[in-house]
Amino acid sequence: MAKKMHETPNLDQLESGPWPSFVTGLKRLAQDNDMMVDLLGQLEHSYQTRKGYWKGGTVGVFGYGGGVIPRFSEVASMFPESSEFHTLRIMPPAGMHYNTDILRKFCDIWERHGSGLIAFHGQSGDIMFQGISSDNVQPAFDELNELGFDMGGAGPAVRTSMSCVGAARCEQSCYDEGKALRMVVNNFLDDMHRPALPYKFKFKFSGCPNDCVNSIQRADMAVIGTWRDNMRVDEGLARKWYAKHGMDDLVNNVISRCPTKAITLKESAKVAKGERISAVAVSDTHSVEVDNSNCVRCMHCINVMTGALATGTDKGVSVLVGGKRTLKIGDLMGTMVVPFMKLETEEDFEALVELAGNMIDFFAENALEHERTGEMIERIGLVNFLEGIGLDIDPNMVNYPRTNPYVRMDGWDEEVAKIKQKQASAA
Repeated sequence: MAKKMHETPNLDQLESGPWPSFVTGLKRLAQDNDMMVDLLGQLEHSYQTRKGYWKGGTVGVFGYGGGVIPRFSEVASMFPESSEFHTLRIMPPAGMHYNTDILRKFCDIWERHGSGLIAFHGQSGDIMFQGISSDNVQPAFDELNELGFDMGGAGPAVRTSMSCVGAARCEQSCYDEGKALRMVVNNFLDDMHRPALPYKFKFKFSGCPNDCVNSIQRADMAVIGTWRDNMRVDEGLARKWYAKHGMDDLVNNVISRCPTKAITLKESAKVAKGERISAVAVSDTHSVEVDNSNCVRCMHCINVMTGALATGTDKGVSVLVGGKRTLKIGDLMGTMVVPFMKLETEEDFEALVELAGNMIDFFAENALEHERTGEMIERIGLVNFLEGIGLDIDPNMVNYPRTNPYVRMDGWDEEVAKIKQKQASAA
């Protein structure tokens, strides 16, 4: 017989609004699981007292130093069935590809051993199996491992990586995200399973600058697809788009939203020609011109006029470091350290893995305890970080390009004189 539900007046209020509530899902699971009955009771108690009652501890599986998030209740005497409510972090497939058979087996395993509560996915990409007792952790992991899934990262370690769906289903993809993720994870698996870093280190892989996995905001090392040649155009699709949306949409939702004013509207169907110009006629009287030298790959025009405008063909990746949420010095977004690198051949992928290893090694040796990569760079300086991982300084690494019109010209006259003297000597 199922345990009697606790009175939950505060939680009930969360179901009264127009939006779906997580409380409804917890109550559904509680119909067949006493652990969820007491979890709801403890949550209601926390709402009443305005205090959390979970504490950490040590829980793991054989051969692993991390991957389980321990949660022990400080009010276990009041809610004994949820006295232990640990979470298993399990690595997902690259690009989050599942079939229904695997999803059903996940659910069956977690209903047998845990609370039935699963989250797809955590911020690092983990499948979060939430709510299990210490005794059941090992049997649950053994069954998940039999399906081919491994434990994810937790604690001061390399964390589970995440990639967008990428080339499998998205036409904007600029590289093989799944291969990049697997190569990096497989090379640093020991650093994930046996925490030995000052703090967490996250990788994320986005196939294009849309950055669908939030790598710029979240990843210590973000690998983002990009291109370095001209944007492609398709006149047939451009004319179809214009016929459907019209001039107002073209001007207000495409041209005026370009952050660097790289797109212009021409009162002529004759397209411009130039080394860095992409142009396409949208009608018999108008054309759109893109100055690729000023394009910053924001993807907005490509997203709105998909197909009519498209990514270039000389594709690769940009690498950013230091993205993170609030910790010691507030939120940080990734800083560009590799503006462009090809990622096609095995040698290219090996170079990416080598760069990742240099970053992890430098982080392990130079970061303070409980300090993320971005905070370490803020403390020691970007120049020292770049020197430490063996990268040359590049003008594209400037924090805020195009916002400061002032350029120091100290010594320019002397430099010009030297150049002219060299030219004269050569002549």
